[in-house]
Amino acid sequence: MTHDPKSTPKNDSKNPTDGPYLTTNQGIKIADNQNSLKVGPRGPTLLEDFILREKITHFDHERIPERVVHARGFGAHGYFQVYEPLARYTRARFLQDPSVRTPVFVRFSTVVGSRGSADTVRDVRGFAVKFYTDEGNYDLVGNNIPVFFIQDAIKFPDVVHAVKPEPHNEIPQASSAHDTFWDFISLTPESMHMILWIMSDRAIPRSFRMMEGFGVHTFRLINEKGESHLVKFHWKPKLGVHSLVWDEAFKLAGKDPDFHRRDLYEAIASGVYPEYELGLQLIPEGQEQRLGFDLLDATKIIPEELVPVIPVGKLVLDRNVDYFFGETEQVAFCPAHVVPGIDFTSDPLLQGRLFSYLDTQLLRLGGPNFHEIPINRPHADINNNQRDGFKRHMHNPGRVSYEPNSLAGGCPMQAGWKHGGFVSFPERPEDAHKVRVRSATFADHFSQAQLFWRSQSEVEKDHIVEALQFELGKVETPHIRERMVELLANVDGILASRVAASLGLSVPRAAIPASQQADIGLERSPSLSMESTVKTAEGRKVAFLVGDGFDSAAVKEMQTALAAAGVTVKIVAPRLPAVTGDDGAPLKVDHTYATSSSVMFDALFIPGGRSAPALADEAVVKHFVLEAYKHAKAIAAQGHGVGVLQSAGKHQPTAVALHSPQPVQGVVASQTDSATQLAPAFLTAIAAHRHWNRPGMKDIVA
Repeated sequence: MTHDPKSTPKNDSKNPTDGPYLTTNQGIKIADNQNSLKVGPRGPTLLEDFILREKITHFDHERIPERVVHARGFGAHGYFQVYEPLARYTRARFLQDPSVRTPVFVRFSTVVGSRGSADTVRDVRGFAVKFYTDEGNYDLVGNNIPVFFIQDAIKFPDVVHAVKPEPHNEIPQASSAHDTFWDFISLTPESMHMILWIMSDRAIPRSFRMMEGFGVHTFRLINEKGESHLVKFHWKPKLGVHSLVWDEAFKLAGKDPDFHRRDLYEAIASGVYPEYELGLQLIPEGQEQRLGFDLLDATKIIPEELVPVIPVGKLVLDRNVDYFFGETEQVAFCPAHVVPGIDFTSDPLLQGRLFSYLDTQLLRLGGPNFHEIPINRPHADINNNQRDGFKRHMHNPGRVSYEPNSLAGGCPMQAGWKHGGFVSFPERPEDAHKVRVRSATFADHFSQAQLFWRSQSEVEKDHIVEALQFELGKVETPHIRERMVELLANVDGILASRVAASLGLSVPRAAIPASQQADIGLERSPSLSMESTVKTAEGRKVAFLVGDGFDSAAVKEMQTALAAAGVTVKIVAPRLPAVTGDDGAPLKVDHTYATSSSVMFDALFIPGGRSAPALADEAVVKHFVLEAYKHAKAIAAQGHGVGVLQSAGKHQPTAVALHSPQPVQGVVASQTDSATQLAPAFLTAIAAHRHWNRPGMKDIVA
């Protein structure tokens, strides 16, 4: 038989990016790749948008079996408890009874890196909560940053493709500091608010226990009367919002890539249960326009000064997982998993997520029955006519697998509103035309980025500048760096000039006049700065630097005082398994200087005793102390331990408060006072977290 070459499919070795026009995978040219198909500019997204569905479906199935994003995660069990009934706002039953503890599973994650990447990279953190309510599972799938890069889900594959390792060499891992990401961002002005957040210290949290969570999108709460309130969800950590410094973050990525996982696991294992408060920003339906920006725009926040966050309940994590793969890896979150009383808005980014998550689970978890995996199984009864499929475990006897029916007495039947059935809010779109456009109310890309920048402390601004200098300094293509500086000029001239100076670029003038940007009536929003957060010593970890002959009484006294305040103490010494105090008693060693570093702790204590002179001569100890000083951490020294401070170098304060237990720049040192006398000032210094007023910190090479 003669082979007909015309019957052979075209050779697909041709680079699909060489052609002049975008097409679908069916070869259909795409007229608009920026906007999903909606019912009016601010209306819901239509299921008929085959361009969106093909793009998202392909994206969802690009990885086997690892998650495309949020691959590196860590989870824990706990409970949620509402403070007061919220019947005024919602009919959701788990938000009504303060005596009920709703079981939850929470998964924290990084977005960009693979499962094997480090915890402390600069990245968005996922903060996803699965509530096992008596009405079914509710998933609040959020992040530790309240906004996102894009406004429309049709651009989600693009932003993730851009930030992931570059496809020609799979470099870099878990980092946005490369050309493709900043190429995309420099061509996408709507990302500028998010960029300010991710370049801030919010993107390098101290721990999962000390970071906020946000629902990102605007949702709805519906009460029994069918009345709607628009809502933004917030998680506020009991320990406040704190961060690493960049030098710590990248050192920890090498020294302890599991730093955040370990911190959460050890806290729960030791009974120091992390707590978060659920807060709501509520706006009655129809009053959202008074804010001056569009609540359907996921690149916007509602400043807390305009609409306060109302605390309504607490989340407590009190049990570690005992099978990581079965629980943390197989848990399936989906923003479409809601219960009666919680509903969606027409946010075009949210609309795409409602489809994408379910589609992803079908591939990642092997088919449509992933809800039968124990970690995903609702605590409420499942009654439906779905059958079969891959990995089906549920046994469904009987002949009826359809509705309506009479053979099974009509069961299971539809549940109306009064029987707890889910009923969508009857929103009427403003414009019933099918359009592929971006609402004019989404056009302001800079005013909230400006607000965020103005609201930061000077130290936080310095860190944003340094982050941008690092990230853009890694970009190899000159015109990408130039475009980014041009966008930064629309945020703040000083910000742009400082970044431009490090890149050897001239400072452009802002291209977007202030008259074209929204004015929400706020010069600053203090809630956006971590300076205004809760400050407590509770939950902190302190290293005691000791050797043989240490002052046993001082160690016991300081341990007792710190433990009473909820502080964890770790003993660091030259060797394992124990060192001997001046009373002859052994002390168990947790870490050696070879297996630890100051970046793993929040503060240092150096007791006196015969060990101190020997420690003062050790280079590794000097480095330990200097590095902690450089990172603005609390340091205490007692008795001969003061000599260790003095030996650390010219930048270490050598004469501050040596005869007084009063902290100076976060250093508490006394040659004569006991550890008990030093402890209150040390706890105050620990609670402050950082002491940025120290001289010479930037001159230290450690």
